[in-house]
Amino acid sequence: MNEEIKALIIRVLNIPDMKPNEIDDKAPLFNEGLGLDSVDALELGVAIQKEYGLTLDAKTTNLKEVFYNVENLAKYISEHRS
Repeated sequence: MNEEIKALIIRVLNIPDMKPNEIDDKAPLFNEGLGLDSVDALELGVAIQKEYGLTLDAKTTNLKEVFYNVENLAKYISEHRS
């Protein structure tokens, strides 16, 4: 699942010069980690909802924690995918 999510990140955010194995599962996706920003978060969130049939709702889910790193994202998707 982690490699699948990394490939999705690369594809959706159009980072062609990066390979999935270059993204650390535990590294933050935002700021000091991969360096994603709020626009990237929105694009990634929409792609994840479409790809995995999820509904991401900030009122019921701590999205900051879910999107912290690939590991958290994979765990959330695995537990909530339709």
